[in-house]
Amino acid sequence: MEFQTKLIHGNWSGDSKTGATNVPLYYSNAFIYKSAKELENIFAGRETGYVYSRIGNPTVEAFEKRIAAAEDGVAAVATSSGMSAIYLAMMNILKPGDEMIASSGIFGGTYNLFKHLEDYSIHVKFLGKLDEETLNSAITDRTKVVFAETIGNPKLDVLDIETVSMICQKKNVIFAVDSTITSPYLMRPIEYGADIVIHSTSKYINGNSSAIGGIVVDGGSKKYRDDKFTGFQQYVKRYGKFAYTAKLRNEIGKDIGAVMSPMNSFLNLVGIESLGLRMTAHCQNAIGLAEYLLTHDKILHVNYPLLEHSSYYDIAKKYYKKGASAILTCRLGSKENAFNFIDNLKLISNLVNIGDARTLIVHPASTICIHNTYEEKEQMGVYEDLVRISVGIEELTDILEDIDQALKKV
Repeated sequence: MEFQTKLIHGNWSGDSKTGATNVPLYYSNAFIYKSAKELENIFAGRETGYVYSRIGNPTVEAFEKRIAAAEDGVAAVATSSGMSAIYLAMMNILKPGDEMIASSGIFGGTYNLFKHLEDYSIHVKFLGKLDEETLNSAITDRTKVVFAETIGNPKLDVLDIETVSMICQKKNVIFAVDSTITSPYLMRPIEYGADIVIHSTSKYINGNSSAIGGIVVDGGSKKYRDDKFTGFQQYVKRYGKFAYTAKLRNEIGKDIGAVMSPMNSFLNLVGIESLGLRMTAHCQNAIGLAEYLLTHDKILHVNYPLLEHSSYYDIAKKYYKKGASAILTCRLGSKENAFNFIDNLKLISNLVNIGDARTLIVHPASTICIHNTYEEKEQMGVYEDLVRISVGIEELTDILEDIDQALKKV
């Protein structure tokens, strides 16, 4: 199937019992079995089935299968939030004494999560740029994971995914990619060699800010066969290419229980059907707004990867033929100017989310990154005069009119 068709029909052809076109909403904590032996077989892994919604639920599973199909993964695990997806994805691999490498341009919440892994004796090296030289210097025998975002938030640095994948393959290191900003419509990292793909489904996948959630997509890597990945051998032997997902479900995923609710899974299933159409509109509006801001005398700098002055323009053109998502940043000279601009907007909403149908704006330095040091903010591309705009799918003329009237008051 082509991508947009797969979003609607992938792993779903209607409810076999009722003929319902939408996935039924199964609100049940647990599931009945007629015999004790049948339930024992499910717990022992000899048979498949649902036993408790903390472990598995039919509505949630339908969403997992839809995303796995969209990303060309072998399986997926849906979680209660994007942050829980990142935590579970990493801790399914990492042990005390291990190291991981992360891009310093990642989302502030993820940056702080990784800093706190030091409490578990897991050392994280933050690199300003991920390329052959920096990775070969940073990877050691203890390095288990390299983590990056397809496009950094809000730094908007563009990942050269093929280069990083090549190094991780040579070094037998797991390559995990957060593709929240780009969504499966613009980028499918597994095609370029990623082992794990993570999304905050609260953003573009849901599309209307109605459901918090996250998902971990398993690319079916063979790397877990190596003895360096402690605890995977029994799962590799039994489940083959599904080893990563099997371990995640049977260990940390089940123990912590940060699962997506059936209702949120249903809302995400409804949202994802229009993802391709929405992303087309998002991207068209984003480049239109970026080009407009370039000409405005109140704006000192505009950052969007597909602007020709961007240092990431060439690599963005290589990977993003349909658009480089809909996040852009601009600088206004001072924090006072940034606040004044935000406060005078009428159509555009001041809040911390991205990926909504609505256009959103936020001042990252005083919100998402307020507890980070000055040096850490610089690493993340966050400055006192910078605002981040998540461009929605309204008519572009209305977005520009609101921007223009607010800038006149700066």
